[in-house]
Amino acid sequence: MERKEYSAGMVKLSFWFSEFRKVIQMLNSGKTLADIKQINLEENIFSAPTQARAIQIFNTVASRVKCLDPSFYTLFENSDITNQKIIDLIAVMQSDSLFFDFLYEVYREKQIIGVDELTDSDISIFFKDKQLQSEKVAKWTDYTLKRLGNCYKTMLMEAGIIDRTTGNRKILKPIIDKSLEDLLKTNHMELTLYALTGVR
Repeated sequence: MERKEYSAGMVKLSFWFSEFRKVIQMLNSGKTLADIKQINLEENIFSAPTQARAIQIFNTVASRVKCLDPSFYTLFENSDITNQKIIDLIAVMQSDSLFFDFLYEVYREKQIIGVDELTDSDISIFFKDKQLQSEKVAKWTDYTLKRLGNCYKTMLMEAGIIDRTTGNRKILKPIIDKSLEDLLKTNHMELTLYALTGVR
């Protein structure tokens, strides 16, 4: 995985699963990202409220899609919705190093020690650690960190790997299809697999 500079840009973004699925389907049908970009401008394929938002959605989803080897696109269409959401989550992880670290250092660790709940203090401890490690993160305001933490929780909920129905945030260990597991290994993405499945 190419490490990118830590960013708080995710506060403006969503999981955008249906948009991600649409882009993958169009790529699999022979379109290029340049084609999809043009079609989006002409037809507002994501039903965005403004053209600026339509462009933002496309740019974000396209950058996530580009983080994955094309072999994931084929697997995506042959996967059930649970694994499709995991592939979308993997693309988000690959495109955002801080979010990847959160899953690897917090979500994975919780599973290893057998704790099935994600708390707000887990998130704030993670950000405090990152503020000590990174001058950039150290400059972010408490408001930014709170918004980013909320965004992370929403992403995990929409991906189906935490559940909020009981009031607590219960960790749901994802059931990753063998073909997706094999593809992650083929693409030297074992750390991503470990982050999701709680493996040392």
